[in-house]
Order: sequence, then C-alpha cells, then structure tokens
Amino acid sequence: MQAAMPRPSALTQGILPAAPETMSDAPNLPAVDSHSLLRGHKAVTIQHNGALYRLQATRLGKLILTK
Repeated sequence: MQAAMPRPSALTQGILPAAPETMSDAPNLPAVDSHSLLRGHKAVTIQHNGALYRLQATRLGKLILTK
C-alpha cells in the first residue's frame, strides 16, 4: 500500500496571500496618498535599503513599482 503524499501548502509553492484591497482590509496600516509621493510627476525614484526603485503612475491610474 502506498502512502498518500502530503499536499504542498501555499507557502511552500511560493504563493503569497493577496494584499489588502481596501483600507477596511488593513485598518492598522499607515496610509500615504500617492499624490504626495509623486508631487505632480509621472514617476519618482525611491531609495530603500541601498537599492533604487521607480514608482510610476500609468495612464489608467495604476501604480508600478520596479527595481
């Protein structure tokens, strides 16, 4: 008789839980308005832990963060 293999969990498969979609989903997180970050520009550079990231607003109003 062959033993059933345990099913891999979401974490072992590299699947992370979805990020909160609304403020009610994340009531204890601090909020920063995107306009205060972008200050009228389409993109800004963010320095974090010695690396540079680019935060960019799209024409459709979405945000893209790239390293």
